[in-house]
Amino acid sequence: EVQVVESGGGSVETGGSLSLSCTASGLNFAVADMGWYRQAPGTECALVSHISSGGFPYYVDAVKGRFTISRDNAKNTVYLSMNNLKSEDTAVYYCAPLPLGAYSRSRAGCDWGQGTQVTVSS
Repeated sequence: EVQVVESGGGSVETGGSLSLSCTASGLNFAVADMGWYRQAPGTECALVSHISSGGFPYYVDAVKGRFTISRDNAKNTVYLSMNNLKSEDTAVYYCAPLPLGAYSRSRAGCDWGQGTQVTVSS
C-alpha cells in the first residue's frame, strides 16, 4: 500500500518562504510521477505542481515563479519550495503519486496523507 507523509508547513507572513517535504513508501518511487495538491477551507482539492520521474516540473499559473518542486529518489522524497507566499496560498498541502488512477481507484489528490498546514498572514 502506498503511503505518504507530508511535513514542513507552518505560519509565515506575506512574502515569506516555506519548504515542504513528502516521503513516500510502498511504491517504486524512482519511476513515479509525484504531485503536490492543496485544499483551502470551503474549496476543492487542487493540483499545485507535479514532477515527472525524470525530474520535469509542472506548475499551475498561480504559483509559477514562486514555487519550485524537486525530488530525491534516494530518499523517496519530493519537495516543494515556496517563496513570496501570498494569503491565497493558505491551505493544507498534500502530496500524491501520479497518475492517481494508477495507484488507486478512488483516492483524490488530497486523500493520501495527513497533509501539512500552510498559513500566510498579512
